Amino acid sequence: MKKIKDQIKDFFIMMIVLALSFGLIICIQRFFITEVIAPIIFVLAVFIVALTTKGYIWGIVTACLSVVAVNFAFTFPYFKFSVSISENIFSGIVMLFVAAMTSTLTTKIKKQERLRREAEKEKVRADLLRAVSHDIRTPLTTIYGSSSTVMENYDMLSKEQQMKLLAGIKEEAEWLIRMVENLLSVTRIDGGNVSVIKTPTVLEELIDSVLMKFKKRYHGQNIDVKMPDSFISIPMDAILIEQVLLNFLENAVLHAEGMTKVSMEVFIDGNNALFEISDNGCGIPEDKVEAMFAGYGGSGEFVADGSKQSLGIGLSVCAAIIKAHDGELRVKSSEYGTVIGFSLKMEDT
Repeated sequence: MKKIKDQIKDFFIMMIVLALSFGLIICIQRFFITEVIAPIIFVLAVFIVALTTKGYIWGIVTACLSVVAVNFAFTFPYFKFSVSISENIFSGIVMLFVAAMTSTLTTKIKKQERLRREAEKEKVRADLLRAVSHDIRTPLTTIYGSSSTVMENYDMLSKEQQMKLLAGIKEEAEWLIRMVENLLSVTRIDGGNVSVIKTPTVLEELIDSVLMKFKKRYHGQNIDVKMPDSFISIPMDAILIEQVLLNFLENAVLHAEGMTKVSMEVFIDGNNALFEISDNGCGIPEDKVEAMFAGYGGSGEFVADGSKQSLGIGLSVCAAIIKAHDGELRVKSSEYGTVIGFSLKMEDT
């Protein structure tokens, strides 16, 4: 189906370029009586078609049609075909040569670009696999060790010790669940070709849902919230945007070393709703920000806003989700804290 659509698109490109060339020649000949301009314009048309279409066929077809047009409409005797005029034969050869060379170069460039994109995707896959292996190993080890200890020493452990081990298993299992959610979101958004389904979402309901889910995970952490008092509805995929906000809040709590305050602010700027999550933690080194949101952080020695090692998969998911919403991501960080914000359009245009 995609191949047929591409062929139809290339056909229309060819016809539009030929029609424009034909009209341009007629306009020029109304002011200048010359037969030389027609072959030059059609050579340009052949070049444009060969450059903008796929493969060789459309450039060659354009060259053949251009020769016919020059012979029939722009060479004396007009509106008659003549294969004996040397200029027409020479023009046809030049046009075919231009079409073949341009199509060859264009095909090579597109192939090289495709290979480059595939190489980049393979690098991202390798980084993601390395990130998953690195981040999942520790909680799995904890779960295995704690569960083995409970099973093998059940009668020897006190109630308090058992609850402590089980709480550790629960905490690590919850972390793994969030990791899986992030990976599923990466798969959903991957490639940039997936369009999110936006539905009008009431801002207050969105924030309430985010805070409720956040407090289930972090009971003692307060979030200062500021948002407009008026009724605001924003087109979005609410589940994905919730995950973005939760990931930003969680990143501040877990990785902002020295953090004592986290705040979330939403304000309106023209036709955009701006979301900002800020903390007063240690900040992020400037040279690490791009790596964080690309989904890899090199060796993992310092990826997020503090001391805990993590390859920032959640943040790369956030960047992909915001991009899929046609939003804009902004990060401001210093030794006094970090502000991560993004914008969403108020109207789905």
